[in-house]
Amino acid sequence: MKLQYPGFKILDRYILGKFLSTYFFAIAMIIVIVVTFDYVEKIDDFTELKAPWKAIILDYYLNFIPFFINQFSGLFTFIACIFFTSKMAYQTEIIAMLSGGMSFRRLMWPYFLGATIIAALSLMLSLWLIPISQQHIVQFEAKYIKRHKNGSFDRHIYRQIAPGTFAYIRGYSEQNQQASFFALEHYHSGTMTCSLEAAEVKFDPESRRWTAPRYTQRQFDEAGMETFSQHRNLDTLINLEVTELGRISELIQTMNIVELNEFLDQQRDKGSDELNIIEVERHSRYAFPLSTFILTLIGVSLSSRKVRGGTGLHIGVGITLCFSYILFNRFFAEFAKSGTLPPWIAVWLPNIIYLCIAVYLYRKAPK
Repeated sequence: MKLQYPGFKILDRYILGKFLSTYFFAIAMIIVIVVTFDYVEKIDDFTELKAPWKAIILDYYLNFIPFFINQFSGLFTFIACIFFTSKMAYQTEIIAMLSGGMSFRRLMWPYFLGATIIAALSLMLSLWLIPISQQHIVQFEAKYIKRHKNGSFDRHIYRQIAPGTFAYIRGYSEQNQQASFFALEHYHSGTMTCSLEAAEVKFDPESRRWTAPRYTQRQFDEAGMETFSQHRNLDTLINLEVTELGRISELIQTMNIVELNEFLDQQRDKGSDELNIIEVERHSRYAFPLSTFILTLIGVSLSSRKVRGGTGLHIGVGITLCFSYILFNRFFAEFAKSGTLPPWIAVWLPNIIYLCIAVYLYRKAPK
């Protein structure tokens, strides 16, 4: 064994080098294609809104690339594994390795080392770097993309700011920090007890105060009778940050993991009905990078056997499995967001299912 061990080291470097070089080459090629198509799609907006080249390259595409890499990192890992492993299988390199005394488990070590590097990169992007890049993308799109010119705010904003207390804001403008209508509603046992309504309301992001020249209060007694009263000079403080006025799904993508956890705790204290969306995002940031190991195991186990159909069959079966994994992720995520499934189960269930598939294929792999 001592005479063979150095050979194993060289072989490890060979497999690891092939794995990572194929992975990064596949990413580079697909990024060129995606950026080209994206630019062709948005060139009219860039031209009409006079987006400078420096902003297009540095503020948009330089920040767009990390997001795209991370979004499809599992697919690229899978393709890389299948492509060069299948090629080695058809050149009988794997048979030679196994015949030389190397176990299939030992053969997996350089693959898992490569998967560890890719998963660590993906985890770093998910938790820290992509939220920063998303902030730049949102700012660029609000400035130079037509369909985002209205900003990241919905026409109708409805947020729970405390248990039983809801704020409704209509027509909020980020530029002048003003809303056309504002309402603060209080509920008890599912029934509205009182509300405050005002038009042409201005918001101060620092003090979180809403001001308006006039406002109306409505009170409801136990019998359901309603009482109106009108007042002047509204000046009210509510537990609502300016960032919470944006679309939750877009807002949480711009938060790093620390900010996301703090935001989740804040929304949980308020009893927000958006908790499932935030939980799905938080679990996804860990589940997707860790799926790299599962997809690597499936890819190697599937493509290490020489079968009729060649590399094309391996790639076809592998891509079908990989896309079905992505489909399952999206499918179960929607169940979680609607409250049908607990978020952690919905996000991690595809990993569990495909881990079982990976173990089955590993046992069937040539030994």
